[in-house]
Amino acid sequence: MRSLRSALALWLCCLPMLAAAAPTDAELDARVHALSNELRCLVCQNQTLADSNADLAVDLRRQIREQLRGGASDQAVRDYLVQRYGDFVLYKPPLRPLTWLLWFGPLLLVAGVAWAIVRARARHRGTGAALDDRARRDLETLLNNDADPAGPRQP
Repeated sequence: MRSLRSALALWLCCLPMLAAAAPTDAELDARVHALSNELRCLVCQNQTLADSNADLAVDLRRQIREQLRGGASDQAVRDYLVQRYGDFVLYKPPLRPLTWLLWFGPLLLVAGVAWAIVRARARHRGTGAALDDRARRDLETLLNNDADPAGPRQP
């Protein structure tokens, strides 16, 4: 009787661990979907693994499911895929020297275009020819003659 109580107590202690070790299909699907939304399809490049129907995306989703079913954490699966495919597989790559161009490249491009536009405008601003006094008088005379409703005057 004593051994039966001990076995029952041991079984009751292990029951929560067994329940936590085997996730249900719904929980596993939710984890796979959440993780697939954080990862880039390497074939499509602008879609997540969850959205892509490419063969590689299907295989990677299957591999993620198998690893999660085997007890791997989300971070362990991410680390495995980054080790295998590089930071490009992540939609939000970490900020480090190797990824600075990914993070700051668009900003540098916009700044470079703005600088080129400002420089081009400044260059064109100073290209107008300056009028000397005689040319200015002639211009005023022409403008005044055109503005007169009676028509141009004869000198």
